[in-house]
Amino acid sequence: MYLAINILGILVFIGVAFLFSKDKKHIDWRSVITMLVINVFLAWFLTGFSIGIDGVKAAADAFNWMVQISYSGIGFALSSWVNVKQMDFVTSSLLPILMIVPLFDILTYIGFLPWLIKWVGRGLAFITRQPKFESFFAVEMMFLGNTEALAVSSLQLKQMKAQRLVTIAMMSMSCVTASILGAYMQMMPGQYIIAAVPINIVNAIIVTVILNPVSVSPEEDVVAKIGGSAQTEESTQTTEPSGSEELAEDQAKANEKPKKEPFFSFLGDSILGAGKLVLIILANVIAFVALAKLIDEGLQLIAPWLTLENILGIIMFPFAWLLGLDVPTAFKFAQFMGTKLVTNEFVVMGKVAPVVQTYAPHFKAMLTVFLTSFANFSTTGMVIGAFKGIVDRKKNDVISKNVGYMLLSGILVSLLSAGVVGLFSW
Repeated sequence: MYLAINILGILVFIGVAFLFSKDKKHIDWRSVITMLVINVFLAWFLTGFSIGIDGVKAAADAFNWMVQISYSGIGFALSSWVNVKQMDFVTSSLLPILMIVPLFDILTYIGFLPWLIKWVGRGLAFITRQPKFESFFAVEMMFLGNTEALAVSSLQLKQMKAQRLVTIAMMSMSCVTASILGAYMQMMPGQYIIAAVPINIVNAIIVTVILNPVSVSPEEDVVAKIGGSAQTEESTQTTEPSGSEELAEDQAKANEKPKKEPFFSFLGDSILGAGKLVLIILANVIAFVALAKLIDEGLQLIAPWLTLENILGIIMFPFAWLLGLDVPTAFKFAQFMGTKLVTNEFVVMGKVAPVVQTYAPHFKAMLTVFLTSFANFSTTGMVIGAFKGIVDRKKNDVISKNVGYMLLSGILVSLLSAGVVGLFSW
């Protein structure tokens, strides 16, 4: 029975996307069905097939190995924080980011990560029959995160029409940063976190294909070089002829490929960026947990049973039940869903980490997959802010008017991913 409800839920989530579609007549259903089959296969292979499980566990173990190495640096500076019976959230989950983020930035600096993103993106475009850049971006944000992926793709984004930019904004809600997966795996089952990453990618394309169908001509279907800057675009624009040799020389220099930043200068900026990321996450977790508690205290003045979790649980309950859960478990799952959307995934992960291994396999798998994304209210602000620094005001206004679609896209991707994985986790 619960398996049938789980299957029904996946169809309902796709139906909700269809209901809110901007252009129902031009949805590429062949592409949607192809990608859905791919995701079902991925979920089965990564969670129910011995080779897939071993591969996922190996990837999870590799991230945990990196985290353990990072503790040597943390212990050198803060031995009293590491050499304890139970490390706190900051030490165990956030401080390892100071090593893992620069590691991925180094892979970008030497060209390996851009190369990997490029070819995986091309392969995905061929399979899904979607535009090259949308497929490219889906893979790109898996490694780099939403704002970082937007930043390195600024040249491409400047050249795209507003409707395609809305698609990119919606996809940005469903990403995770590869460098932060190690922090997730200190709190939740690593095999499901790793499995969620590629499944989220395909579901992000499925949902945006339905919600925002866009026709792309062959001339538009190109991928600008990763790392291209806005200066390249600006420098190639024609200027008024002045007859000055100096201006011509300056223009020629501007058109030259920018020199690569010295490695240690680059590494220093990366480490500082990682430090800022730690502080941002820490500040958000502290603020959101405190604000949620403040709201709860205010609501309980009205009625003792009235809490933010209960309200959100009621709203999200039908969707949780459609994941194939009994009523009490579905309500509990819905509360976690609502808390994640209002705050962020770290708040929920930190809350359930001590008891997550006691949950039933179906519940544990789906909760972990649902939490493995940046889809929440605050992410909409981050994405719009990133676009504001890249595209012109007119295009940014179009994106800002679609905040509801961005949030809906993130929720539907998380639900689809959880539902697909849930099919094979009982």
